[in-house]
Amino acid sequence: MKPIYNLLTLFIVYTSCAQQTESEIKAESPVNIEYTTELVVPDLNIAWGMAFLPDESILVTEKSGELIHFKDGTKTTISGLPEIYVRGQGGFMDIKLHPDYENNGWIYFSYASPEGEGEGGNTAIMRAKLNGSSLSNQEQLYKAVPNTTKGQHFGSRIEFDNEGYLFFSIGERGQRDINPQDINRDGGKIYRLHADGTVPTDNPFVNNSGAKTAIYSYGHRNPQGMTKHPETGAIWTHEHGPQGGDEINIIQKSKNYGWPVISYGINYSGTTFTDITQKEGMEQPLFYWIPSIAPSGMAFVNSDNYPNWKGNLLVGSLKFQYLERLILENNKVVKREKLFESIGRVRDVRQAPDGYIYLSVEGKGIYKIVPKN
Repeated sequence: MKPIYNLLTLFIVYTSCAQQTESEIKAESPVNIEYTTELVVPDLNIAWGMAFLPDESILVTEKSGELIHFKDGTKTTISGLPEIYVRGQGGFMDIKLHPDYENNGWIYFSYASPEGEGEGGNTAIMRAKLNGSSLSNQEQLYKAVPNTTKGQHFGSRIEFDNEGYLFFSIGERGQRDINPQDINRDGGKIYRLHADGTVPTDNPFVNNSGAKTAIYSYGHRNPQGMTKHPETGAIWTHEHGPQGGDEINIIQKSKNYGWPVISYGINYSGTTFTDITQKEGMEQPLFYWIPSIAPSGMAFVNSDNYPNWKGNLLVGSLKFQYLERLILENNKVVKREKLFESIGRVRDVRQAPDGYIYLSVEGKGIYKIVPKN
């Protein structure tokens, strides 16, 4: 029995040390912070995403279905949006400029679309160009199916990698036991397309009969944070867990991130839906939160405006209403800080071309993080 006992001991040690937990790294309130916030775009409801144009004006998506252009202190509502299905967590969501926007003018956005068969809606990706106060050249690049009247888990973050590929997330749309583990179905996935919406020939499932060929990774719940690492170029995401088990992941081609087969969370009722947190062939998160912070928006800091934050990851907390600063060493979280506590539900976090960090706070507007005088 001794060899079996030793093997069991090694397994317990390995699994207990494999990942970090909230109890090991708790979020601290810093004694001193060198920065404060300045409200730059007031009177917004749920500003889901923001993009910064070359003239330093800002495009803002309101979840209710408005695209706002903020320039020189004035808000202009942009016309030409597609029909948007506003329900629960769904509506008009993320926005991202093409990396070569100054030359091609393409703007990408995600939204809940009612197009297609069936009641309700599902996540769609469109690109368009801005002409004055209206959109033109609208092209729908992707539409998840089927539609559903469920109001949760649309995902919807957008990012480009260094090669110009378009990545976006679609949540599992409240169908936990159906969508995430099935590559023949939309939902619970990270997708990769060319910028024009065509499917790359080296996507992992292009040769799988019946598969959704835009899928890049699967086994996700509801990713509402996505950003590119400024040094490695890797795509990082975070996703909402249930009660506990929010995750940070580095996205890799064809990988299965486990939802709902493995999870560090439980049902909101306190019951369990899985007894395991690890399984062969399924990825472990880089970090997970217990309790959940309800993360939304994420950005790496590489600006000289924040010398003490360089290399850190910033994540908004909807639940606890602060900005979380995660200090990393070799892709491991070694420290967490709660910044601007009680500022409100932080929906989006961006480092703009001017080097400053901007926060979208629900019911308030967009804040800029600036040095204290």
